[in-house]
This record gives sequence, C-alpha cells and structure tokens, in this order.
Amino acid sequence: MTVAGLDVRELVELALLSIAVGALSGFLAGLFGIGGGAVLVPVFYECFGLAGVPVEVRMPLCIGTSLAVIIPTSIRSARAHYLRGAVDMATLKTWWLTILIGVITGSVIARYAPERLFKYVFVAVAWSATFRLWFAREGWNLGEDMPKGFLMRVYGFVVGLLSTLMGIGGGLFSNLLMTFYNRSIHQAVATSSALAVLISIPGALGYVYAGWPVAARFPTVTALQAPLALGYVSLIGALLVMPMSLWTAPLGVRAAHALSKRMLEIAFGLYLFIVGGRFVTSLISGQ
Repeated sequence: MTVAGLDVRELVELALLSIAVGALSGFLAGLFGIGGGAVLVPVFYECFGLAGVPVEVRMPLCIGTSLAVIIPTSIRSARAHYLRGAVDMATLKTWWLTILIGVITGSVIARYAPERLFKYVFVAVAWSATFRLWFAREGWNLGEDMPKGFLMRVYGFVVGLLSTLMGIGGGLFSNLLMTFYNRSIHQAVATSSALAVLISIPGALGYVYAGWPVAARFPTVTALQAPLALGYVSLIGALLVMPMSLWTAPLGVRAAHALSKRMLEIAFGLYLFIVGGRFVTSLISGQ
C-alpha cells in the first residue's frame, strides 16, 4: 500500500525515526547546549533522501527544518539552565545584535549557495571543534576573559552566520569561544542554549524566505516534500520531532551538570567527529 508515492511501511519507519531523533536531539540540546541541530541535520538528510527529495535542495531543507525544531527545544533548555544561574547574561547582551545580523546574512547566502557549501562548512567546523575538545591543553587560551568591544561583536556575527549555514543553534561555536577564553564548559553550554533562541527563530524564518523560490522544483509529492513545507522548512519533519525534543531537553541539562568537565568535552568531541564523517562520505560519493 502506498500514500503519495511512499510505501506505508516507509512512512511509519520515517515517523518512528523522527520521534527517536526528537528525543535524542532534545537530550543533546540540554547536554551540550547545541540546540540539537548537529543531530538533526545528518538524520534529516537520510530521511529526506528516503523520501526522494532531490540532492540539490536536500541539505538546505535539512538545515531549515533543523532550525525550526530548535526553537522550542532551545527555549526550554535555556530556561532550565537559567534557573540554575549558569547563563552568562553579559555575553548575551553583547552578542544579540551582531548574531542577528549574522543570521540574516546566512539566510541570504542560503538562497543562492550551492548545496555542497553547507556540507563543507559543517565538516570544517565540526572537526575543528573535535580537535579543540580532544587535544587542547589548559594553556591553549586566547585570553583570561571574554574580549570587549569590536572583536566581541565580530565573534557574534561569525557565530550567527556559521550557525545559520549549519542549521545549529550556535552552541558549537559559542562553546568553543567561551572555553578558549577561560570560561568553564558548563557555563559555555548554558549560555549557548540561550544563544540558540536568538539564532533559531530568525534562522528558520530566513530559510522559509531562502527556499520559497525553489519550492516548485520539488518532484512528486511525498510526506516530506513541498506541499508540506514552507520554503526550506519541512512541516512534517518539524512536527514529528518537536514533542519528544521538548520532553528530553531538561534530562540533558541534568546530565550536563552531573558530568565532569573532561567527560563532557570528550563526549562532545566524539559526537562531532562522527557527524562530520558522515558528510565527508556524502561529499565523496556525491549523495
């Protein structure tokens, strides 16, 4: 039996996979402060491939949908960290405007950039972060405290730009920056969860804008394609993942505060190495 060109069993499998991904992404949003996007983008890539989404638009569709899912997850994760008093509010106040400018710039790039660009950005950043987390020594710092003035605002712009091109909530970059400036990874994770709120809302709207002109190029209707998408945001993908991610985000927060600094760094690095490797194979195979 088929529905809209997909076997019913395939639809059920995709739905169950999306629910499981939602649970995992919510947990990691709380654990690593990454909004869950580094989980969602690779898995959505596989799901949309099964659904027949053309490779030319598959990656930006994954990223836009990921940013939409991150919205409620990041809000809940940020609230949980804020109640523990772990969020650096001074950094948030300094970064919010330049992060927003970076998100807008990334959305414009997404409208015109080739699909491979998103993969190159994802792999380069993920593996750079892995190296920092696994091999950096205590003395590998850029300073004793976060910088002031122009440099700090440049950092905010870069966080917003690259997060939008990767479909993540900004935690990957802000975690690295804050730990390079002698902040504890626990505070970096907490602050990153709040930054994810600033990035995910305008980022998702930006991908709706970026994908609107190409939506008509999607092929035959399936459960994860154009009629159930707004631009580069799949409504079905987002709605299946959101409920579980909301439920599991506070569990990740608890786990983060229970782990030691080194254990949290090793776990985060291992995860980033694996997801970066997936896109390396994709670039080599062209799929």
